[in-house]
Amino acid sequence: MSETQKTVITIDTTVNAPVEKTWEFWTEPEHIKQWNNASDDWHTPKAENDLRVGGKFLSRMEARDGSFGFDFEGIYDEVEPLSVIAYSLADGRQVRTVFESEGDQTKITTNFDAETQNSIEMQKGGWQAILNNFKKHVEA
Repeated sequence: MSETQKTVITIDTTVNAPVEKTWEFWTEPEHIKQWNNASDDWHTPKAENDLRVGGKFLSRMEARDGSFGFDFEGIYDEVEPLSVIAYSLADGRQVRTVFESEGDQTKITTNFDAETQNSIEMQKGGWQAILNNFKKHVEA
């Protein structure tokens, strides 16, 4: 797929928490392990995060029954505390997440390059489910 044909998918949510707490829960490995799954039959047993430009992150995502797992990993291209996190995935796709403080709430918007294996709807649904799980974790 050439650069001009790249499809970008957008997901968003508003978390009922200030941006400082939202940022902490998004970036701390102990929190990442608790929210980084699209459904209850998946989990993230391992998370590493070196949150700086050029730093790497890795989340090991696995089916709870042990039938399948994969590493979700990349390198940070941009980190503006409490505001923006952008990174490149191992396969070269780009992801950018913006955190907008709205008083006691934080709006999170993520744009990511679609991959070619799964439908746009499936990718958007999976990423949105993880974002919804994040919201639930922060608000718990």
